[in-house]
Amino acid sequence: MPFVRTALPHGTDAARKRHIVEGIHDALVEGIGMPSDELFNLVSEYRDGEFFFDRGFNGIARSDAVIVVEITMRRGRSDAMKRALYAAITRNLETRAAVSPKDVFIFMHENDYSDWSVGNGVFAMAIAQQRGTDA
Repeated sequence: MPFVRTALPHGTDAARKRHIVEGIHDALVEGIGMPSDELFNLVSEYRDGEFFFDRGFNGIARSDAVIVVEITMRRGRSDAMKRALYAAITRNLETRAAVSPKDVFIFMHENDYSDWSVGNGVFAMAIAQQRGTDA
């Protein structure tokens, strides 16, 4: 179950936020086979003076509207899957929310089941993808 944090420029309207979240989510579902009910994306906004970045880092000309996508998920995806995932996220954000690919900054953290509890205070390693009964 990936957990996503998305940082957006302050003032991003609600509809555009929704398109961005859905674009990221759909890329995860399609790109790494994540179940569609595993949507956890914490969105925050940054104001001028709260996020500093080099607008020309690595030869990419960024605007002031950089979107940061931070993904934490269980270890085990190949580099090819990650490459395809990053491309799908960027493509979805461009087509659904008019975000320039140059303004999409993605990074990932990987860990194991033992690093998660996804509800009821239960150690995720103990349930390893079993469904709860609360639904």
